[in-house]
Amino acid sequence: MNAKVQSLKAFLAGAGRAALVEVAGTKGSTPREAGAFMLVSGSATFGTIGGGQLEYMAIDKARQMLGRSAGGPGEVGAAPHPPAGTFSPYGDGEKGAGRNAVATLDIALGPEIGQCCGGRVELLIRLVDAALEAKLVAEAEAEAAHLPHVYIFGGGHVGQALASAVALLPVHVVVVETRAEALEGMPEAVETKLTPMPEAMVREAPAGSAFVVLTHDHALDFLIIAEALKRRDAAYVGMIGSRTKKATFRNWFLKSADGSEAEFARLVSPIGGDAVKDKRPQVIAALAAAEIITALARYYLPVDGPKYSQSPGGGRSTASSSQTF
Repeated sequence: MNAKVQSLKAFLAGAGRAALVEVAGTKGSTPREAGAFMLVSGSATFGTIGGGQLEYMAIDKARQMLGRSAGGPGEVGAAPHPPAGTFSPYGDGEKGAGRNAVATLDIALGPEIGQCCGGRVELLIRLVDAALEAKLVAEAEAEAAHLPHVYIFGGGHVGQALASAVALLPVHVVVVETRAEALEGMPEAVETKLTPMPEAMVREAPAGSAFVVLTHDHALDFLIIAEALKRRDAAYVGMIGSRTKKATFRNWFLKSADGSEAEFARLVSPIGGDAVKDKRPQVIAALAAAEIITALARYYLPVDGPKYSQSPGGGRSTASSSQTF
């Protein structure tokens, strides 16, 4: 099971009562896009709508609703840093009663709340019932099923570090190895594949995948990279190594692997660029992870980005691009 889905189910199971806070609409510069959401219980939260006073206000409002739905005085728990004073920089509305309560907040992200984004956020807050809980889990499972795949070939020092870094991103990570011991200690969220023919995994990968090659054997690297460069639908093809290794691969690829200059031009090597002169595995992993997620965003999003995104709750964002793919 995907780690995010697992965490969502665990939160809902242990929350008792919870409220869903969703970004229903945005104007101007905002920390999150329409459709972003968080869950609030009496003592914990799951996800984020952008942090700061915006989020603290939303948590406060959600817990007030939870308190009223339980028949209490109107507040289950205070937000971590509730807004000071009595000034209300947002308009809000609430309708329904008990477990059917729904509230909206319209918050200007200005100096009044200590944020200078300059935009405006409309929030929709709903108490979570069984139907909404099932919908949230189903949507999370559907999202997990369509995550871009990142294939890391090689579980050595850099492979381990890269798997740990990329596992934090909204992707499905697969580490492929010919050595069983190299797959030990991988993060729980990472899928592992032990195979004597790792290049075959390239042919089986879904369209839009990223391939990063850093095995213990340069000849094996070359076989895998040659296979990956034949995939015109790959979002990213990268190989660890020096300029000399890249030049050696090019000679072999053009003369012995029936490769073309156009295919070779798609190869990213060294991975992570060469602006930072640091060869520690964790540094290489951080640089490569940023490079990979950038390539995936370019593959899955239009060049100019969508003009707006439609959220499950019907909200609309007027931002020029989305942060999700």
